[in-house]
Amino acid sequence: MATRNLVYLVAVTLDGFIAGPDGQVDFFGFEGDSAAAIVAGWPETLPTHLRDPLGLEGVANRRFDTVVMGRGTYEPALAAGITSPYRHMEQFVFSRTLADLDPTVRFVGGDSDPAAFVRDLKQRGGLDIWLCGGGRLAAQLVGEIDELILKVNPMAIGSGVPLFAGPLRPTPFRLTDTRTFDTGVSIMTYRRPVTA
Repeated sequence: MATRNLVYLVAVTLDGFIAGPDGQVDFFGFEGDSAAAIVAGWPETLPTHLRDPLGLEGVANRRFDTVVMGRGTYEPALAAGITSPYRHMEQFVFSRTLADLDPTVRFVGGDSDPAAFVRDLKQRGGLDIWLCGGGRLAAQLVGEIDELILKVNPMAIGSGVPLFAGPLRPTPFRLTDTRTFDTGVSIMTYRRPVTA
């Protein structure tokens, strides 16, 4: 049985932030040809409550059937009263403070090693695993990330949540694809180099 990939697919600014200082993401646009590419390529990355308005109700997951995220990535949905943002996937939230808010979401406590947890997930059957954020969790999982897909937005914000928020740990990736869109967004795909 082949192992599943962990894919960090995330919107990022030119200066390397995935959210503002207080978790803001409203400056990331979702329109035009770049939005159409996301809907066509990764429809499961859209929250469950947005799938029906986008005509995706009943559309099968294409790339991912599992999503992992940090508490900060989960909290905007929770603030909107949504306890299960990706009900169409298996969901794992890494948090030291949240637990048992929804039976369709598994909360992984602070005593767990995220890398070991993800290595176990990779050995299970299924589609790939989507790491949707945040920066601290990504830094803990950088050694497990097989593919990095960056939706690079043509803006700088100056400060916020970095793509990887952790100690210095040089980790090489190889650019395998770049797509540019009329909206100014570029989608850049990187793979971890295969080592002998």
